[in-house]
Amino acid sequence: MPQDDRPPGPAMEPLLPPGTAVVEVFGDVPGATLFPQEAAALTGAVEQRRREYATVRHCAREALARLGHPPVAIPNGRHREPLWPPGILGSMTHCDGYRVAALTRESTVASLGIDAEPHEPVPDRILTRVARPEERLALAAWAADRPDICWDRLLFSAKESVYKAWFPLARRWLDHEDATVRLAPDGTFTAALHRTGPPVGGTPLTAMNGRWCVRNGLILTAVVV
Repeated sequence: MPQDDRPPGPAMEPLLPPGTAVVEVFGDVPGATLFPQEAAALTGAVEQRRREYATVRHCAREALARLGHPPVAIPNGRHREPLWPPGILGSMTHCDGYRVAALTRESTVASLGIDAEPHEPVPDRILTRVARPEERLALAAWAADRPDICWDRLLFSAKESVYKAWFPLARRWLDHEDATVRLAPDGTFTAALHRTGPPVGGTPLTAMNGRWCVRNGLILTAVVV
């Protein structure tokens, strides 16, 4: 079962393919700085938001360095997506006590998406918005079999990773009802897409595959296309 209660250590990296530069920290990095283009997106933001934003971009620049790329600004696009340097693909996420960035070269994969969530139940009002009817039925079965896993939060996280991997390919966001996620107890999941996807390798994208784990109070998910 992909659940691990060891002390904090590399957690996201095993979910991603070789060649992916993964940098994660369990808290904020003191003195993490922002480029002016990045700071402009934080006008009026509270201090906690600024620290999270700066730290996750610190992680991204460390990952860029591992790929042999100099430090650059990583501003947001008009849909709030991160704008990576030419030739680079990546994804970032953060939750309470954890920040991570995963980057790779465009020559290795078509897209990737990662997400981290606290290992705790999702409020009913959120689950109602993100889960399709067939997913809610599956949640009950999964919970009956393994009540120690917050399957509703895991479903939410898997969908977040799917959306992040979809956007760079389609340049538009998926709605929650546009994908049906099927979680497997072996640490994998699949997402069937209900919207015509962009071509990947000459074939329209109809599904995505991902991996998940639960570790140190966190749910981690990753999708690679």
